[in-house]
Amino acid sequence: MTTEHTLTATQKEEVERQLALLRRGVIEVVPEEVLKQKLEKSIATNTPLKVKLGLDPSAPDVHVGHTVVLHKLRQFQELGHEIQLLIGDFTGRIGDPTGKSETRKQLTDYEIKENAKTYFEQFGKIIDMNKASVHYNSKWLSSLNFEEVLELAGKVTVARMLERDDFNKRYKANQGISIHEFFYPLMQGYDSVALECDIELGGTDQKFNLLMGRQLQDEYGKEKQVALMLPLIEGLDGIRKMSKSLDNYIGIDEHPNEIFGKSMSIPDDLMFKYFELATPLPIDEIRQMEEGFKNGKLHPRDLKIKLAKTFVEMYHGQEEANAAEQHFKTVFQKGNLPDDMPEHKWAGEKEIWIVDLIVELGLLNSKGEARRMIQNGGVKINQEKVSDVQLQVNVENEMIIQVGKRKFMKIVN
Repeated sequence: MTTEHTLTATQKEEVERQLALLRRGVIEVVPEEVLKQKLEKSIATNTPLKVKLGLDPSAPDVHVGHTVVLHKLRQFQELGHEIQLLIGDFTGRIGDPTGKSETRKQLTDYEIKENAKTYFEQFGKIIDMNKASVHYNSKWLSSLNFEEVLELAGKVTVARMLERDDFNKRYKANQGISIHEFFYPLMQGYDSVALECDIELGGTDQKFNLLMGRQLQDEYGKEKQVALMLPLIEGLDGIRKMSKSLDNYIGIDEHPNEIFGKSMSIPDDLMFKYFELATPLPIDEIRQMEEGFKNGKLHPRDLKIKLAKTFVEMYHGQEEANAAEQHFKTVFQKGNLPDDMPEHKWAGEKEIWIVDLIVELGLLNSKGEARRMIQNGGVKINQEKVSDVQLQVNVENEMIIQVGKRKFMKIVN
């Protein structure tokens, strides 16, 4: 893209302002100079850029790690650009092989539609869904005939596909790679051709797929998109990528007390990464907090309280944020029991195995989890720690069961 646009001094300032905001938290822009050119053209012609985010509809529960790219979308939206949410209902039948060591299970149309609906409900907490256009790639992919599919496949070599780290590892390890998996990045790239998008967002693990969009747009005579790659945020363990399967996540639909409590367990050295990538706080304010932390003027506990309140306020509102803070201080800093403890009207046996009781109360999902929690010292009855996984409990009125640091239940008859 080399078209020159004559800009006024005010317009040039606006280009630089947008660039500064959009570069926040971004790991890589490919190519950097074209992003600026696209912004110049957008501002000179008063035409919004088309910004695409592709969604894999296999895991609809949104956690803080997912919101990194959503905050970047919100920034584009606030600058007046057009957001294109691309639901991979057709590609979802294959499943994104990125980072996978084996072929993914294919989803049904019903599963895809239900997952997409959940996405929209949760995304609305960060971006304005009324100003986002939603697209399903079955609209164009399902109508391609076999000749057109062969034409698409002919634009990329097998050697190029094997440059993908996951494919390369599986190939060298003699693990199976189905031919249809090669079509995932081809189809994702073709989505960019169909939508004629200017910019595509994704995590650093999506780099191959994003660059495929550029390659195919060029092959089909379209203006090539810019790829903006954002970091993958570590989970609460401070080591591995945030993931529900690793149980190191903060879900944006979780109870306010759960969000607050989990946020307080974030490692100190990750606080500012969370602030920068997963909150809308001004970057100058974040840098001031970081400086205060380094020189010892700000305590990490106070910073985490601010982060926790910010998260709860973003997803549940200010009133819930204040209540969650008070709950945390009451339960964890003062060692008291929460005032708003949920109650369970017990109608079962008067004597029950502790593991069954925990599962019956819905405090954990399985007996295996309950056993491990007891063995790790995470279960209390009336504030007394339970150490025996075989304990038979005599259920009494107003008995209080605590599981972990944040789950309480009062039994009432």
